[in-house]
Amino acid sequence: MPRHPRVAPTAAGLTHDVYSALVERARSRPGPIYPLHVGDTWREPLPAARAEAQRSADTPRLHGYAPVQGEPGLLEAIRRRLASRHGAEIDPACLQVMPGATTGLAVVLHALLAPGDELVLPSPFWPLIRGIAISRGCTPVEVPFFTRLDDRAFDAEAALEQAVGPRTAAIYVNAPNNPSGRLLPEAAADAISTVARRHDLWVIADEAYEELVYEGLHRPLWRRPELAGRVVVTHTLSKSHALAGARIGYTHGPAEAMRAVRAVQFHESYCAARPMQLAAARALESGDAWLEETRASYAAAGRAAAAAVGGSPPEAGTFLFFDAAPSFAPGERLDGFLERCLDAGVLLTPGPACGRGFESWVRLCFTAVAPDALSDALARLGSVVRRSPATPP
Repeated sequence: MPRHPRVAPTAAGLTHDVYSALVERARSRPGPIYPLHVGDTWREPLPAARAEAQRSADTPRLHGYAPVQGEPGLLEAIRRRLASRHGAEIDPACLQVMPGATTGLAVVLHALLAPGDELVLPSPFWPLIRGIAISRGCTPVEVPFFTRLDDRAFDAEAALEQAVGPRTAAIYVNAPNNPSGRLLPEAAADAISTVARRHDLWVIADEAYEELVYEGLHRPLWRRPELAGRVVVTHTLSKSHALAGARIGYTHGPAEAMRAVRAVQFHESYCAARPMQLAAARALESGDAWLEETRASYAAAGRAAAAAVGGSPPEAGTFLFFDAAPSFAPGERLDGFLERCLDAGVLLTPGPACGRGFESWVRLCFTAVAPDALSDALARLGSVVRRSPATPP
C-alpha cells in the first residue's frame, strides 16, 4: 500500500537521541560539558592499530573492498584470540567480521528472527538493542534481571519463563552487562540455558565487554556445552581496544546460522572497512600489554565514579547504573534531574533507555573522559547527586 509521505511503521517510533535528549542544548551551553552519556573512551589505541599507521605503501589496494567474510589476517588473529582466551577452535567458515558490533547484532537479529517474533531482553540492556528489534518488526519482551541478581527472592528461571510465549524466538544476553557492570552468575546462566533449551530458543550473546572485567570471572554462555549449536555471539574491539570509530566486530556461531548471517551481512553492508580490519588485527596480535594497562585505568575510574555517587564499583564494563531518586528535588522527575546535571556540566543517559522500570535511574560512562576530566565531572555531579543505597525497580 502506498504510504507517502509516511515512513515505515517499524521506523516511526525510533529516535537518534536514545542516549540523551539534551545534546543540542549542551552544545549551546558555555563552559565544559563532560559527555558521560556515551560509552566511549579517552584512550588512544595501540599505535600500530591507529588509522594513520595503515599505509597504502605497505598494503596494495588498501582502500579497496575487503573480502566479504573479512581480511584473512584478521580472521586468523581472531581465531588465535578465541583459542588462547577460551580454548575454542572456531571453524573458519563459522566466523564473520562485522562493521562493528551494532551492525553485527542487527545482522544477527535479521538472520535469526522474523517480523512478528518476540525477543526476550533481560534488563537493563544495551540501549540500542530494543530499537534494533523493533526495526526488524519484532517485539521486545523486557525482563528485569541484572539489577535483581542480589535479591534472594529473585527466581531468574521463573522470570524468563514468564516472558516466553508462542512467538518467542530468542533471548538476548549482554554480559558483562551494559549498563549495570554486572557479570552473569552461574545460577543466572543456568536459568538462561534451561529456558532456551526448554523452548528451543536462540541465544544471542553480546560480548562487548568481555575484556574489561575487574572483579570476578566472566564465563561466556557460548562456552557452555549444553548450549552448543544454539548461541550466536558477537564481539567488538570498540570497547576493549579503543577502536569505536574503526567499527570492527566479529560474530561466530553454528554453521547453519552463520550461513544466513553472512548472507544478510553481504546484502546490508557488504564488508567492514579494510584499513580498520588491518588495524584490528594488529591490536589483537600486539595489544595485550596495552589492554592490561587500559583495564587497570578503567578499574580505577570505575572505583572513583562509584565512590562519588555512593555506589558499588562495577565488576566489569565502562558504566555505572544507579537510582538517582534520592537526588531528586521535591516534585522533580528524571528529566529535571538530568537538566540539573547538564547545568553542572555533565551529560548522563536516562535509565529508561535501558528498559522499563528504570524511570529514576541513570547511566554514567566513567571511561569517556581522561582521569583528570573525570575527577572534575564527578566533582560537578557532587553538587547534584545525593546518594543512598539503590533498590531494584
